[in-house]
Amino acid sequence: MSNVENVCPQVLRGVARELRRLAANPPAGIKLLLRDDDLTDVVALVDGPAETPYAGGVFRVRLVLGREFPTVPPRAYFLTRVFHPNVSSVGEVCVNTLKRDWRPELGLEHALLAVKCLLIAPNPDSALNADAAALLRDRYDDYFARAKLYTDIHARPDAASGPAHASAASEPSDAAPRAKRERRTQPPLAKDKRRILKRL
Repeated sequence: MSNVENVCPQVLRGVARELRRLAANPPAGIKLLLRDDDLTDVVALVDGPAETPYAGGVFRVRLVLGREFPTVPPRAYFLTRVFHPNVSSVGEVCVNTLKRDWRPELGLEHALLAVKCLLIAPNPDSALNADAAALLRDRYDDYFARAKLYTDIHARPDAASGPAHASAASEPSDAAPRAKRERRTQPPLAKDKRRILKRL
């Protein structure tokens, strides 16, 4: 649901300026997907950082600006499924920069970079996914393998245009036939990984 009508016009003008600047000069590994109809719903593609289990993946991320933005931080969500201690099963993100450490002057670029940094340095002490946090703390190799498997299945660069956490209501009417076609054309390796993931 759009918050455009609830956000101060002056704030919206500032958001529009920052979005134009970020689209023209994006931070490394982040690509903004601009929408003219709703400036309070910001979507970006974030490249998985090197030397992490997320490397090689492209993650669709959403920032939702509430009526009190920028006094209150944006809410962040992963639309791409990801195995991470600070990301819930519905994609909600927990990171201090977007909670108690937020300052109004930080802006959207800082928020997006905070989400990207979370892929580099997960924090098991503020977990939204207890299984991921436990593996990260106690069995890092197993955590890495599971997170890499999720990345290989859900964050393939060619799948970045299809958010896994989006609701069915937001999908176009041809989404089901398209999904069937995509499943048929997936390489056998991806199907094997999906079977492994179901057993986990």
